[in-house]
Amino acid sequence: QVRLVESGGGLVEAGGSLRLSCAASGRTFSSYAMGWFRQAPGEEREFVAAISRSGDRFDYSDSVKGRFTISRDNAKNTVYLQMNSQRPEDTAVYYCAVDLYGDCCFHNVHDYGYWGQGTQVTVSS
Repeated sequence: QVRLVESGGGLVEAGGSLRLSCAASGRTFSSYAMGWFRQAPGEEREFVAAISRSGDRFDYSDSVKGRFTISRDNAKNTVYLQMNSQRPEDTAVYYCAVDLYGDCCFHNVHDYGYWGQGTQVTVSS
């Protein structure tokens, strides 16, 4: 069992930056690939980024590629999402989750579990 807690969300102006953190409980964090997703009001939850167990492989959605960076610190049981050059369309609740089936980098929400409670990110224009 893994418990995930996201933090770092907030209000930022367009062009600004935020760093999200996802802290995991348990001793097996390094055994899991991880993903970040987001969900805007009235929209389906969508893939943002994923990272392998060791952090040597990652993937991004086309909408954030070149602006967002996913990373992890297995010693701290934490995965991060650095978000730069933010746009109003990045406004959403951001969730981290555990890759249930492999070692990166799935895009389908159904390949993930143990979802955190989410953290709100709002980008003003």
